Amino acid sequence: MPAPENLFKTALRRGERLYGCWAGFADPYPTEILATAGFDWLLLDGEHAPNDLPTLKAQLQVLEGKKSQSVVRLPMGEAWLIKQVLDIGAQSLLIPMVESAAQARDLVRATRYPPEGIRGSGAALARASRFSEIADYIPTANAQMCLLVQVETCAGLDALDDILCVEGVDGVFIGPSDLAADMGHLGDSSMPEVRNAIRDALGRIATSDKAAGIIATDQDTARDYRDWGAQFLAVGIDVLMLAQTARAVAARWRDG
Repeated sequence: MPAPENLFKTALRRGERLYGCWAGFADPYPTEILATAGFDWLLLDGEHAPNDLPTLKAQLQVLEGKKSQSVVRLPMGEAWLIKQVLDIGAQSLLIPMVESAAQARDLVRATRYPPEGIRGSGAALARASRFSEIADYIPTANAQMCLLVQVETCAGLDALDDILCVEGVDGVFIGPSDLAADMGHLGDSSMPEVRNAIRDALGRIATSDKAAGIIATDQDTARDYRDWGAQFLAVGIDVLMLAQTARAVAARWRDG
C-alpha cells in the first residue's frame, strides 16, 4: 500500500484554482467547523497562531477525509521540525521567509527521504504510515510531499526567478504584510509600490511551473490577486471572522 495521494498537490498540478482559509484557533473543534464551509484548503498556522505538534496532529485528524485539504505553516524551516510534522501526517507545508534558491533546495531535501533528501526514516511509529499499516509508505512518500515556500521580503523577490527553478518546490506564496513592512510600509500592502511588486511576482510565478499563492481578506483585493495569477488563494481568517461578526452583533444591539 502506497502513501496516501496528496489531493491538494494533485489539484495544483492540474491547474485548478483553490480557495482557502486560515485556521488560527489552534484547536480541532473550530477547525472541524471550518471544514464544513467548503474551502478547498485550510492553513493550519504554526507561525502566528499558538499551534504545536499536538494541536496540529489533532487538526490533521479531524480534517482527514474532508473536502478541505490541510496545509501546515511552520514557524521556520528547520529540518528537525519538518521531520516531526511530516511524521504526524502533514503532506503539504508552507515555510515562511524564504529568500534564496539554496534555502529552497534545503527545504526540499528536508521533506524527502534519502537519497533525494535527509528526512529521518522513522515512519514505523508515525501516524503518517498509520503506524506501519502502510507498508510502502517510505518508498512512496516523497512523491506526495507538497512544498510551498513563502516569499515576503525584497531579498526574496530578488531571488524569485532562481527559487522558481528549484525542483521539488510546488508553489510560491507571496506574503503581502511582511513584504509591505520590508518595503517600508508597515501593515499597508495597499500601497502602489507594494501592489506593483505583488502583481509582478504573481505574474512571474504563474508563468512558471509552480503555483502562485497569496492571502487577502478584502474581497476586491482578493479578486485582484486572482486576476494577477494567484492559483491557491486564501480569502479568510477564522479568528477575524469570529471577531468581526461578534463585534458587529454587539454593536448592532448596543447602538440600536
